Amino acid sequence: MPARLTVLQLLPALESGGVERGTLEIAQALVAAGHRALVVSAGGRLVPQLEAAGAEHVCLPVGRKSPLTFRHVYALRRLMRRENVDILHLRSRLPAWVGWYAWRGLPPRERPRLVTTVHGFYSPGRYSRIMTRGERVIAVSESVRDYILRHYPETPPERIRVIPRGVDPVRYPPGYRPPHDWLGAWYRRYPQLTDALVLTLPGRLTRLKGHADLIEIVRKLRAHGVPAAGVIAGGAHPRKRAYVQALERAIEEAGLAGYLVVTGHRDDLREVLAASDYVLSLTQVPESFGRTTLEALAMGRPVIGYAHGGVREQLEA
Repeated sequence: MPARLTVLQLLPALESGGVERGTLEIAQALVAAGHRALVVSAGGRLVPQLEAAGAEHVCLPVGRKSPLTFRHVYALRRLMRRENVDILHLRSRLPAWVGWYAWRGLPPRERPRLVTTVHGFYSPGRYSRIMTRGERVIAVSESVRDYILRHYPETPPERIRVIPRGVDPVRYPPGYRPPHDWLGAWYRRYPQLTDALVLTLPGRLTRLKGHADLIEIVRKLRAHGVPAAGVIAGGAHPRKRAYVQALERAIEEAGLAGYLVVTGHRDDLREVLAASDYVLSLTQVPESFGRTTLEALAMGRPVIGYAHGGVREQLEA
């Protein structure tokens, strides 16, 4: 039987998003394989799910953007020693810096193996270079591998492993349809979607997600007699309130107040995607992977996306 490993993952928080979901899934897989999974973050709504899977959470705000965050270097170093960590997995830039300093401060014979995952097209520079310092560097798509080699040519190519993110085929089976009671509640909440051609744009509410393009698409379709309706499914950070208000004004000004709904954060995004006629990816800049588009494709929902980044790779495949 293989040796039981202790793997420590670092990230800012466990609220929502692709990095967080990937962290949870790796922890679940480690526990299922008989290993020990530790996660350090500031906490969040996914912590109960993480712990229910048998993983352990240590609350440290290693992603807080303050020089004081580096005081956690010493706590992390003690944690790695106390728990005999075998692999340290760094998943986000500021926690990676904290984790790297903690790791470097250990005698070489006591250091765990160091893995980093490059989840996105970070702005190039010294701050982002930390994500290429792993003894193994995971790239979540070929596009990300190309980005690493283009902006950080000193990274040995043999250190990089392309491991595309994926979806659980049991949770996202082909032809999945939401339960009748869910559909009933959904159409009672949004009756305008009942007989419409539903176009869904999932993701956090930021300008880069392409909401203005969705507004224009729905407007043009309706102008040509297509009974289209749009769904913007995603939450917004409290600091994005001004953007949310601007988005709501843009919908009204386009005459789509009854035909374009903003749902806020949804824990049932699988059902929202499955109830859609088309799922869109309209990001203004390339996405490193695009998990929600793959979730939709796995269930057999058609996806339309701009031909760049990880979404292009998925649609080409």
